[in-house]
Amino acid sequence: MKLSPLPLVSLEPPDVMTCTSTTPAEVIDGDTIRVRLGSTMETVRLIGVNTPETKAPNKPVECFGPEASARTHELLPDGTVVRLERDQTTRDRYGRLLAYVHRVSDGLFVNLSLVAEGYGRAMPFDDTPMFHAQFADAELAARSARLGLWGACPQ
Repeated sequence: MKLSPLPLVSLEPPDVMTCTSTTPAEVIDGDTIRVRLGSTMETVRLIGVNTPETKAPNKPVECFGPEASARTHELLPDGTVVRLERDQTTRDRYGRLLAYVHRVSDGLFVNLSLVAEGYGRAMPFDDTPMFHAQFADAELAARSARLGLWGACPQ
């Protein structure tokens, strides 16, 4: 399915966050979901986490990729209402909306949970600095406990 160009989200000063309640429509893979924002479907890349690939066009499915995708499905089943939180950069080079994703029902910080449970690696970027330390600490704890990919995949 070919998508039309995504509208740009208005940029605010980096210290101002925009939070929007949305409903996941589809989990693409462990670190990418699609949500409806108003009348627009948006592809959202979860900031701070990099899960093993399952759908990269020129790469094989990576170790623990299917498990990471399944975990994201478990955390965000169809109909889950989420809150999106931006950082300094609004979109990545592929046009995906960059966001920290929180489940509204219980406040679960989905991005951080995936790292803490060993379903993905911390992925810090200079232009998305809000939770660098928390992601690094979560990855270290998951590695030490050999959770998820840290116990299942060759490093």
